[in-house]
Amino acid sequence: MNRDAQELKADARRFFLTEVRKLSQADRLRHSADICARLPPQSAWTQAESVLLFSPTADEPWITPLLTEALNTGKIVTLPRHIAETGEYAACQIRHAEEGLAPGRFGISEPAGDSPIFPLNELDFVLVPGVGFTLDGGRLGRGRGYFDRLLAAVSGFKCGVAFDCQVAPQLPLEPHDIRLDCILTPTRWHPTTTRARS
Repeated sequence: MNRDAQELKADARRFFLTEVRKLSQADRLRHSADICARLPPQSAWTQAESVLLFSPTADEPWITPLLTEALNTGKIVTLPRHIAETGEYAACQIRHAEEGLAPGRFGISEPAGDSPIFPLNELDFVLVPGVGFTLDGGRLGRGRGYFDRLLAAVSGFKCGVAFDCQVAPQLPLEPHDIRLDCILTPTRWHPTTTRARS
């Protein structure tokens, strides 16, 4: 990545994180609840048998209730876990929403080391965090590239999730940045691909 692109992405990250941090804790929880209510009726979710979710940071929507919902409806539920040997993330299966998790490399809750790894190319649905999104499926991550590399191996449905203030008309994206099938916010389920509209 050239320096100009790096600087543009860094500026965009600062902007979005500032916008999210303007939200009160009450607003974040209310918007998160709206997100958690908007996803379950969608066919991409109801038809998925295996899903990859994530443990939210303080700046991300609180989607933990969706782990419980997915487990209660019989889905195979996975979370990212950093694999020290490869330096990358894998999808590891969990059986309880908040048990068997421990802080990982970046302080984010991850499945325990003995959790089974689920093949990325067999996942039906991935809920994707990010710093910023566009309505045509663009995603700006935190800059380390871990999630883009993970998503490159996923053939299932990829859904970005964010607060409304994290959606912009355009982002400084590059060809290697993975495009998403849908963007989910507190106020919308926005398909970005033909697959998401079916």
